[in-house]
Amino acid sequence: MAVLLSGLLALALSALLAASAAQARSAPESFADLVEQLLPTVVNIQTRQTIEGGQAEQFEEFFKEFFERRGEGGEPPPQQPERRGSSLGSGFIIDPSGFIVTNHHVIADADEVEVVLADGTSLNATIVGSDKDTDLALLKVEARQALPATTWGDSDSTRIGDWVVAIGNPFGLGGTVTAGIVSARQRDINAGRYDNFLQTDAAINKGNSGGPMFNLDGQVIGVNTAIFSPSGGSVGIGFATPSSMAKNIIAQLRDTGEVRRGWLGVRIQNVTDELAEGLRLDRPRGALVAAVTEGGPAADAGIEQGDVILEFNGREVPEMRRLPAMVAETAVGSTVDVTIWRRQGERTVERKVRVTVGELEAEQVAATAPTETPPEARTGDMESLGLALGQITPELRTRFALDEDAKGVVITEVKEGSASAEKGLKAGDVIVEVDQEEVSTPAEVVEKVEKAKSEGYRVVTLLVFRQGDFQWIAVRIDQS
Repeated sequence: MAVLLSGLLALALSALLAASAAQARSAPESFADLVEQLLPTVVNIQTRQTIEGGQAEQFEEFFKEFFERRGEGGEPPPQQPERRGSSLGSGFIIDPSGFIVTNHHVIADADEVEVVLADGTSLNATIVGSDKDTDLALLKVEARQALPATTWGDSDSTRIGDWVVAIGNPFGLGGTVTAGIVSARQRDINAGRYDNFLQTDAAINKGNSGGPMFNLDGQVIGVNTAIFSPSGGSVGIGFATPSSMAKNIIAQLRDTGEVRRGWLGVRIQNVTDELAEGLRLDRPRGALVAAVTEGGPAADAGIEQGDVILEFNGREVPEMRRLPAMVAETAVGSTVDVTIWRRQGERTVERKVRVTVGELEAEQVAATAPTETPPEARTGDMESLGLALGQITPELRTRFALDEDAKGVVITEVKEGSASAEKGLKAGDVIVEVDQEEVSTPAEVVEKVEKAKSEGYRVVTLLVFRQGDFQWIAVRIDQS
């Protein structure tokens, strides 16, 4: 019997290992067959534009270096003679009728765009639409026959360590193939509010902008967009916009020539370790609502200041910075489920609300509270929070230039070295809530802080109003 059981266990283990190996595909002996199929779908892009003399180099196609924002640069000197500039980039065909994807920065400010096919054929292209926020653009060429096209893949199912192939036009050399693996997912490189890049070690250089990143099924899972390059050449750190985002953006550009983004109508901030403790969350996660736009989709759905958005449209919100992209990718006018965490007095509840997504307008671009995460608090030996408080009076309103509609308790002094000082609190800030309960007098603030202390909590959360904006701040209570 023991031998039989041992044999069965060995067979089961062998089956599990085989299944795992089937899911984790190894690199082929050669990429040649795959590349032969894909090369005709990738194009070189050449643009020409009229620029001011002496500034041509500013408009050459290049991969933006790590932490450098797209489109930035000094103004050209005045009264310089005009001259013709050119740039190079890459793209890929997504429809046999001639639709081609590339980067926005490849064709930005171009007077003429020319597409060179794999067989050397040159075709004039028109710009169907372009989206600076995600650095994506869609071109259209008219060919005499159907063009070879590729298809979108599922970047969400791509795993770190999966093999990928990049094809592009580095340094104007034409169709060049490199291979590597997915080094990381969901990278934020401070390029914009929708950062969610795939990172790869496949060699990518100047001129690869707009080119495709393929999986081993020959599907596009990313659009090569940026590199980290202190030297200007490849150092094995490249970034691609994932197909999960690019596919939706390109579809909108094709349909309407522009991008409409979803809007929730909240200002949010990150949930730190201390805020999670103060909010009675099991761990830091989600997006904390600092303010709700009156009459916006969130307000209409019943989302309130102090709620933590945990899920949006069936997708977990692991951290604050992921929510704006999730909302932006959602179709305007669609109704979705939003899971929130709400503290109600001594109780905390998790509930779902239904939100009809609005449309993001230019003036609504700021999706996060304009505040920096305060530094970590250091243990102090002062009583309470190290604050002097005052009830709002006409004198204090004038002294601290408070808004006429400001309500709460004003901070009149912050003791140097206290936990409150370390958290960035300052005289003139107005405490609106303590642990999500409104306060209107200094005594109420003291009462709620002392109550939290007596119940064994190490942190209180303060909703602070400062210069027209709300911010949640978690302050550690001195336990001495």
